[in-house]
Amino acid sequence: MKINADKFRVHPGEKLRLAKRPTLVDPFYRSADDYKALLAKGIDKMRDLQDRLYASNRHSILFILQAMDSAGKDGVIKHVMSGLNPQGCQVFSFKHPSEEELDHDFLWRAVRSLPERGRIGIFNRSYYEEVLIVRVHPEILAAEHLAKSAKDDSIWKERYRSISGLERHLHGNGTRVVKVFLHLSKDEQRKRFLARIDDPAKNWKFGETDMKERGFWKQYLKAYEDSLPATSTKDSPWFVVPADDKQNARLIVSRILLDLLEGLDLAYPAVDEAQRLKLGDLRKQLT
Repeated sequence: MKINADKFRVHPGEKLRLAKRPTLVDPFYRSADDYKALLAKGIDKMRDLQDRLYASNRHSILFILQAMDSAGKDGVIKHVMSGLNPQGCQVFSFKHPSEEELDHDFLWRAVRSLPERGRIGIFNRSYYEEVLIVRVHPEILAAEHLAKSAKDDSIWKERYRSISGLERHLHGNGTRVVKVFLHLSKDEQRKRFLARIDDPAKNWKFGETDMKERGFWKQYLKAYEDSLPATSTKDSPWFVVPADDKQNARLIVSRILLDLLEGLDLAYPAVDEAQRLKLGDLRKQLT
């Protein structure tokens, strides 16, 4: 079954209600073996396109992943991006900002980590945290040393404009931005938290902070519902990917990335006649 990624796209300015967006859809695979085969096929295609992306050196890809805790961001990176050339991929995880980062504007630390041309950059969380967790926890905003005029409710719309401006600038300079929100149900999160408690090998993944953040579920949903439509554009879209089925989510994300790469019409640099003749001379020297 072919995946139509547009079904999961967030349209600019739409009235997004995540409660009406599914966290589970009919699987695009028939069995565990079929899932593995489909994912491997997607990775093979992506590997070829990555080589062309690197060789042409005209574009870069910024892939942003956002989600509630335990939605599967690490799994998407591990399984969907496995098999790619690690020299052409960069993964950055954005956690609590350092003192140095707090002394700059909220986009500064992310801009320093943008992918070079020819590369794929993956942001595991991103500058969007500044309109998500910071909105849910205003005490974080208080620590950002902002001017008083920047601390009223208009700051979120200003940050949406700043984010959209950055992404428009990136697109104009060859970086293609694609953003995925892994949409997990609260009940599925509960099950995954229990699994982390029951499996000693996963105990390190769970703690009191995770339970505390779960208590802000509605506030986070509201922050996402406001942020995604305000920053989803034709050139830098958001996708809400159902995440209760990890395997299905990975296949959908794979399709989103393949659509983006295939849309660039990537090709290896052409060799002109003079270069071809020179290569012929070099070949003679090697034989």
